[in-house]
Amino acid sequence: MKIELKHKIQNDKYTEYVYDNFDIQDRSETTTEVIFSLGEAKNFDWNIGVIYGSSGSGKTTILKQMGELSKSTFDSSKSLISNFDFLEPKEATRLLSSMGLSSVPTWLRSFNLLSNGEQFRADIAYKVAKAKDNDVILIDEFTSVVDRDVAKSMSFAIQKYLRRNNKRMVLASCHYDIMEWLTPDWVCSPQKNEGLLERGQCLRQSRPKIELQVSRVESSTWDLFKKHHYLTENANKSCKFLLFTWNKKPVGMVAMINQPRKGCPNGFAISRVVVLPDFQGLGLGVKICEFSAAIFKDIGGKIYIKTVHPALGAYFNSSENWRGTSMNGKIRHKSSKKSDSSAKNRLERASYCHEYIGESIEGYSELLKPIKEMRNNNKLKLEL
Repeated sequence: MKIELKHKIQNDKYTEYVYDNFDIQDRSETTTEVIFSLGEAKNFDWNIGVIYGSSGSGKTTILKQMGELSKSTFDSSKSLISNFDFLEPKEATRLLSSMGLSSVPTWLRSFNLLSNGEQFRADIAYKVAKAKDNDVILIDEFTSVVDRDVAKSMSFAIQKYLRRNNKRMVLASCHYDIMEWLTPDWVCSPQKNEGLLERGQCLRQSRPKIELQVSRVESSTWDLFKKHHYLTENANKSCKFLLFTWNKKPVGMVAMINQPRKGCPNGFAISRVVVLPDFQGLGLGVKICEFSAAIFKDIGGKIYIKTVHPALGAYFNSSENWRGTSMNGKIRHKSSKKSDSSAKNRLERASYCHEYIGESIEGYSELLKPIKEMRNNNKLKLEL
C-alpha cells in the first residue's frame, strides 16, 4: 500500500527565501510517500507487531491506517489504581503488576506524580484493559520518553503479559534496541524492503542476560528505595544492605537481618526487598532475593522471608528453592486495640512465609563483613 501525504504550500516571504536559496522545483505542493504492506499478518497468529523507522518515516501514518489511536484519560484527583474502576480491585492489581507496575505505593499515587516510565506503563495498562476481545491495541512512540534500560525492562514485561493473555498489540518505535526484549512476531519498516512485513528475525528463546553489580552499602542508601516498599519506610539499621545496579543505575535492594530462632542461632530473614518501578517486570525481585539467601546459606545461615505481596508469594509457593513454613498462608493472631482499625486489617491478612532451601553460592563472603571493612573493596558481579 502506498499513502501520499500532500500539503498545499501557502507562499509568503519565508517560502520565497527558501526558493531563492535552494533548488525547489514544485512551489505549490509538497508530497511525502509512505509505502508498507501488512497483508500477510492476516495469514498467521500473532501477538506483537512492531513498525520501526527513523523520525518522519511514516510510522504514525501506518498506525492510523490500522485504526484509531486512542488516548487514556487519568483523573489525577484519584489514586492510579482507582482509575481502573471498571475492573475488580484484584484484577486491577494483577494487570498493573503484569505491566511491571508492581510497586504497591505506586498504585496509591496519582498519575501526575508518577515518573515518565510509570506513566507510560500505566497508559498501556489502561489501553489493554479497555480493549475488547480481538481488538488490536495501537501504541505510538513506544519507549521514546524513557531511559534505554528502562525501555528494555518495559518491553519484556509487556510482551510477557500480551502472550500470556493472548492480546494483540502493534507498537511504533524509532528504537531498535528493544527488539530482543519484545521478541515481536513480525516487524515492518517503511524504510526497508518497500515496507514488506518480516517475520521471525527477532524471535529469541529468552530475553538477553542481565549482568547486575552487587555492593554492600550503608543503611542510608535505603533512602533511595524506601518510598517504594509497601510496608513502613523504616528499615532496621542493623540489617546488611545489598545494593544491585545495572549499567551503573540502582535497580534493587535487599536488607538481611540476623534473626536467631529456637534451635537456629544462625537464622536470618529478608527484612526488605525492593526493585525500583522502572525495572519491575523482569523478575529481578525473586532473583536478588535468592542470590542474597544463597550467599548467607554459604556461611551456614538459615534464611527466611515473610511477605504479603501476591506476586512474590505466588513465586515462593511454586519454587523448588523455597519451602513453606508452618505459618505459610496463616493469619498471625496478636493482641491489638479494637480501636486500631489498621492493626485489625493487618491481623486479617495471611502472609507468605518461606525458608530458602536452594543451593548456596560461594565467593561473595566479602559482602558479609562489617561495613567498615567493606568501604575499600565492595563491588562484585552476578549474572541473571
